[in-house]
Amino acid sequence: MKLIVTGGAGFIGSNYIIYTMKAHPEDQVICLDALTYAGNLENLKSVENNPNFTFYKEDIRNREGVYKIFEKEKPDVIINFAAESHVDRSITNPQIFVETNVLGTQVLMDACRKYGIKRYHQVSTDEVYGDLPLDRPDLFFTEQTPIHASSPYSASKASADLLVGAYHRTFGLPCTISRCSNNYGPYQFPEKLIPLMISNAEHDKPLPVYGNGMNVRDWLYVEDHCKAIDLIIRKGTVGEIYNIGGHNEMHNIDIVKIIVKALGKSEDLITYVKDRAGHDRRYAIDPTKIHNELGWLPETMFKDGIQKTIQWYLDNKDWWENIVNGEYQNYYKKMYENR
Repeated sequence: MKLIVTGGAGFIGSNYIIYTMKAHPEDQVICLDALTYAGNLENLKSVENNPNFTFYKEDIRNREGVYKIFEKEKPDVIINFAAESHVDRSITNPQIFVETNVLGTQVLMDACRKYGIKRYHQVSTDEVYGDLPLDRPDLFFTEQTPIHASSPYSASKASADLLVGAYHRTFGLPCTISRCSNNYGPYQFPEKLIPLMISNAEHDKPLPVYGNGMNVRDWLYVEDHCKAIDLIIRKGTVGEIYNIGGHNEMHNIDIVKIIVKALGKSEDLITYVKDRAGHDRRYAIDPTKIHNELGWLPETMFKDGIQKTIQWYLDNKDWWENIVNGEYQNYYKKMYENR
């Protein structure tokens, strides 16, 4: 099988490529990434010399460039990880989120229609559902939960999901959608909660926590997410949505304290800052459907996954320090500019 993985140099996309090339070494994997600030080719060092791996620097909004790749490669499956994904950035600049997350998705699906594919898979988020009250732990997001986006980021992802559904119904495009809870693990860009707290704590810098830190997220170890997507593209039902959740609900402040303790730092580093505008209170996914239909369950308990993640960042300080000082952006030039 030949797969195009868009956003494959990002956090989840790179983990997916690494996972799938181990699990299915016979497959050909094409990574398409614009290498915006969160794309990092260093994430793919372990596969870059594999003969079944190809990289294209391209923006999914560039119709002409995307069509050329489709025409040349003739892929079987498209997995769209490419997205602007940081809520704070979407509040500052909503436009780029609409352009990439909605219009970029349309370009990809138009390419699929023009050149033909066996499956288009849209990687989405539980944030399209809005949030749940903190005092109702019995409530969970299901695939039937109405869309009720809170931020420009989640609204752009919800818009893309609706467009994918429309392309399936109107044009018969063979699509699936997955909506996941918060991912964590190796190669996550250090603007997100867990890697930010690890990198700041290692430098004894303040650990900024929004509001009172009591917002709840359902945490999913990234490799478990990759395994779920792999099942969906190979065995999932066309036209269906699958929720992927970790059954690991945690208050943000508790995660920060776990990191502080693991690194032997003082909780005095924790600094409470003004809450994010429209900050969702609680996310929690019910993954019953993907379990019943495809047999998937999360394998990594948070207590184990967070320790593995902390250790990975301690073992790979050069990786995140290169990001902090901007050196990672020179990797593409070094590896590909003269090829």
